[in-house]
Parts: sequence; C-alpha cells; structure tokens
Amino acid sequence: MKGEKAKNANILSRRQFLKSSATATAGAAFLGATCPLWVPASVFGADAPSNRIAVGCIGIGRMGLDDMREVLGQGEALDGIKPAFGGAQVVAVCDVDYKRLKHAQQLVETHYSARSKDGSYKGCAAYREFRELVAREDIDAVMIATPDHWHALPAIAAAKAGKDIFLQKPLTLTIQEGRVLSDTVRRYGRIFQVGSQQRSESNFRFACELVRNGRIGKLHTVKVGFGTDPPTTPQPPMPIPEWLDYDMWLGPAPWAAYTENRVHPENGYGRPGWLRISDYGSGMITGWGSHHNDIAQWGMGTEYTGPVEIEGQAEYPKDGLWDVHGAFRIEYTYANGIKLICADTGKNKSGVLFEGTDGWVYVDRGKIDAQPKSLLTSTIKPDEIHLYESNNHKANFLECIKSRAETIAPVEVGHRSCTVCLLGEIAMRLGRRLKWNPEQERFINDDEANRMISRPMRSPWHL
Repeated sequence: MKGEKAKNANILSRRQFLKSSATATAGAAFLGATCPLWVPASVFGADAPSNRIAVGCIGIGRMGLDDMREVLGQGEALDGIKPAFGGAQVVAVCDVDYKRLKHAQQLVETHYSARSKDGSYKGCAAYREFRELVAREDIDAVMIATPDHWHALPAIAAAKAGKDIFLQKPLTLTIQEGRVLSDTVRRYGRIFQVGSQQRSESNFRFACELVRNGRIGKLHTVKVGFGTDPPTTPQPPMPIPEWLDYDMWLGPAPWAAYTENRVHPENGYGRPGWLRISDYGSGMITGWGSHHNDIAQWGMGTEYTGPVEIEGQAEYPKDGLWDVHGAFRIEYTYANGIKLICADTGKNKSGVLFEGTDGWVYVDRGKIDAQPKSLLTSTIKPDEIHLYESNNHKANFLECIKSRAETIAPVEVGHRSCTVCLLGEIAMRLGRRLKWNPEQERFINDDEANRMISRPMRSPWHL
C-alpha cells in the first residue's frame, strides 16, 4: 500500500509538470530512460563491475554537478594508476529542473561511453522524482545536493531504502530534522558523509590536533568569521518556466509565487537566490557556519555535544525577497567555560582562530598560522591525540562504503555542527540570551525558542 501511494504521488507530479510544459512532454521518453544493471569491465579497467559502487545523484545544480563530476573521476584508472578503492559508477540522476537533468545525464553518458571500448554501455537513468531513484535496488549510494529544505526527506528515504548517503551541508533545515535523520541513519546502519570537506584538508586537521593536544595551553576562546549576503528588492511574480517542476521544488516549504531570484538562474549554475530566503535555509550562518563551526567543534572536542548558552544579534532586511541575516555576532558558551564567538568578517577574521593561555592557532582554506611559530613545524607524537585522517572527502565516503567503517564527517557530527548554527539563528531572531540542554536538545524554560526547533511542512510532506 505504501509503495502504491508513492507511485500514485509520482504520477500526479508528472501530470502536473506535463500539463504546464510542452517541452517536458517531448522529453517524457528521455526521462523514462533506464540504466543497465551490468557494465563491461572495459569501463572500469581492473575494477570488476560486480565490485562497483552504483551511485545515484539527487540534485544536479551548482554543488550537485561538481559532486557528480568528482564521482565520475573516482571510478576510473587514469594513466594506469588504479584508485585505492573499488570503482564507483553514476547510474542515475535526479532533478526537478529538466534542463539540468538532461545536461547531467548527457555528461554521465558521454563520460562512460568514451570508456566503453566494446560499445555496450547503455546509458544513465534520469528522474524528476527522488523516490523513484531511491527505490532502485541496484543503487548502493546516493549523493544529495538539493536546497536545504529538501535535505532531510530524500536522505531519510534513502536510509530506509538501504542506501548509503553523501549529503551536502548544512545537514538539515531544522534541529528536529537533524535529530530524525541521525537516528534514522543509525537505525538502518547506513554509511553517511556530510559535505564538510574541510575535515579532509590537512591544515584543518593539524590545527585541531595542536589545540586538542594542549599546544596553545588551555583553550578559552574560539573566533569564527565569514561573510554575509546582501538583501534585494521585492521581486515581481513570474510565469513558472516550462522546464521546472516548481511545486516539487517547493516541496515541504510554504507556497510562494515563482520568481527567478527565489529559485536558481534559468541559464548556467550561478549562485541561487534560495540561499538567501529563510523558507529554504538560514543564510550564511548555516552556509559557511556549517564549515567553520564544524572545525571549531572538532578543535574543542565537542563534536558530539554543543553549547549551553547562546546570545546573538543580527541585522535583517526590512523588505525584499532575500530575508536572511546580514551583519551579525553570536556568542556561545560551553559547559567547560570555552567561548565560541561567531561573527561576520567586519568583526572576526575569516576562518577559525583558537586562543589559549600559551598561544593561538589560526586556520582557513589554504592557510594556517600560529603563535608561537614553532607550532607550525612541530610533530604530533605517537602517544598524543591523532584525529581521523582523510585526504579526499569523496574518496573517504566511497572507501567507507566498502569497509563499513565510519566516515570522517558522520551524520551525528553533522547534526551537532548544524545545530550550533541553527541555535545561533534562533538566538539572533529572538535577540535574547538562551539556555540550551545539548543532551535533551531543548531550550530551558523557553517555549517560544523551542517552537523554533522545528518547522511545519506543506502537505503532503512530513517527517
């Protein structure tokens, strides 16, 4: 019965899309394409098809296209150099944007067809409906790079369907979604990697090891800085384009009139407007905060807990379509007394600065500095704390699918890092000091704040 409901819902979404689009009607045969369950060994060289990791990609936009291209490179031996893990093959792609979907399918098929010496490669499946993709028994793993409001539901569905999951950060739109997702992934025993790729960069790992091993003395303050987004003017409604299943794009978010700056550019893969709208995300506090606050938690050794007090202030647009925070400052206090101060780059330097009683360590992408300078050439000794080492985030995910070991950025860590960001957003919205219980994941004696832990979903979507 449950499968029949999903099937009927999918048929309905297709009819809605086809009703608004003659172009989509012409592409119906394309979207019904199937992917072969067998691929010749010539596609993968020494990696036998039986050992391949079959991957489906959900969301092929600005980030998803890059993720897909990385996976295309993971499964082939270049210049006779075999990857350190079994081959991966993209077998299906999914997006509500017909043009992006077709482009992604063509990229995959061109890539594999060129490597199929006997010409037996048959193609890559394309779907507008993520539930069709995750229902395929021959798919081992999914890569999800949808807008933030569409993170939790496909990931939960994939976990229940027995798929391993790579999910772009931030983990979820709300704290409640993160808890449900983390619990589901663990209940179904899935391998999970959140796209916090800074954990797979050596300078971030080394900086955190220096802090965790007391090289800067007793840690007392961590400062995180990143940029903010500008507002924009009110945007007039526009006709829904024929290439977009807009109702499905909105999904669990509230209904709103279509305008291009609400969704993503019609042409190209430029930065989308949805990143700056609170119905679909929280702005840079989760966009960049999920990266840098994740490193802060790693260095503090608090990646499985969180702060106990939060206070924040921010500027918000008075009107216009883009309504997420501008200039901001958030102060988090942890149970051990450490302060995490997260602010825009007008107040804090971009990156993560750990301050201790005997020195400091600063780290950002491609940068690391410390005081005293001798820390930069020091060695972490065998009997000291050595953090999880990964030098390639996607490769780490694929290796862990094979070994069933935990990834460098597992779901609970991603949930806790995202929670730090969302706690800051709630504090900025309310403009007062909040007390948080990280074990119960509830605010203390604050019903208004606790109501902001979750958001209602538009029917028929629900957790």
